[in-house]
Amino acid sequence: MPLAGNAYRNTPEPGSGINRSGKLVWSNPEDVHSIYVHLNQPATFEVALRGAARTPARWQLASNGQSFNINVNGAKPKEIPVGKIMAAKAGYLRLDLSGLKKTGKNYGEISDLILRSDKDGLQLNYVKSNKDNMFYWGRRGPSVHLGYQVPKGKTIEWAYSEITVPTGEDPIGSYFMANGFGQGYFGFQVKSPTERWVLFSVWSPFNTNDPNAVPEKDRVTTLAKGKNVRAQKFGGEGSGGQSFLKYPWQAGKTYRFLTRVQPSDDNTTIYTSWFGDKEANEWQIIASFRRPRTNVHLTGFHSFLENFSVNYGSVKRLGLYGNQWVCDTEGTWHEITRARFTADATARGDHRLDYAGGTKGGAFFMKNGGFFDDRIKFDQWFEKPSNPKTKPAINFKDLPKGESIGK
Repeated sequence: MPLAGNAYRNTPEPGSGINRSGKLVWSNPEDVHSIYVHLNQPATFEVALRGAARTPARWQLASNGQSFNINVNGAKPKEIPVGKIMAAKAGYLRLDLSGLKKTGKNYGEISDLILRSDKDGLQLNYVKSNKDNMFYWGRRGPSVHLGYQVPKGKTIEWAYSEITVPTGEDPIGSYFMANGFGQGYFGFQVKSPTERWVLFSVWSPFNTNDPNAVPEKDRVTTLAKGKNVRAQKFGGEGSGGQSFLKYPWQAGKTYRFLTRVQPSDDNTTIYTSWFGDKEANEWQIIASFRRPRTNVHLTGFHSFLENFSVNYGSVKRLGLYGNQWVCDTEGTWHEITRARFTADATARGDHRLDYAGGTKGGAFFMKNGGFFDDRIKFDQWFEKPSNPKTKPAINFKDLPKGESIGK
């Protein structure tokens, strides 16, 4: 098992990572790095590590109440026997690695965990290689989505939804995306211990990861933005227009998201999003974008949950996605009660099995990361109870228009 895709520093706190060579090299005696592997049944393993220490060192590997002290000396990487570990149940097995003694500047380096077992039918799931950059994607963890069933035969102009993140379920790297559509997305993120964003983005019709390569005629332009909102171009996962507001949203509170999609007569479409604290009954505009070569109303209404930090893939996150409604061009609201739960290639390739989705407390939910065992399989439909009393009461004409930027 390569540590590059399967190990995380969890103590003293999540953070740090594997160096660019794909090896674990550490010097802090307080650091504990955890390695995760999923088992389909209980098993007993002969365990070894592949690594080296230029100067004498002592490591410790612990799992399920068992611990082994390992003396290491030698600059050439080799297989180092550890001992026998028993996993008493199916699910994720966690092995904690720490340093007990060092005589040089660090404890050495480790590239792989080696597990051997003669158990019939045993299946191990973990990030096996860096094919398709899976050390990166696997360490981020699986992303999960909810695709909403909208009424047939209706032309949709507005999408409304709410998100509540339970207390303690909002680690760094979390993106709770509320209103996704065919050409972009809108939600909020945890950027750092002190910074949180509300983020609204629209992709360019020109397919590139380099925003500077987008021809002038294909660029998404900013028409308006709200107070303290920054609007800019972005790249990396497609290119387009991005806006964000630094906003201290809190776990345990409910926030609402509203998006409008308006096609124009000149083969362009305008996308506008508003955000607010539900309890405060407030709305603030985030931004309004114009997308060229596009003539559509709102399509592909969906939400997702992802972790964008490779150092926080070992921490669980959960969001409650509720009260979804769409409004058609005639001004009629339609409640959304059905959603299809799906997942990305990290989950579909069985690189990570820590994902779940469904309904909880009258809302949909999604959960990922943290190497939990109560997986709920993707590609299934879920239905939440209807509650017509929660229909949005919004006077569209009174919504803030923001600062005008361009045409």
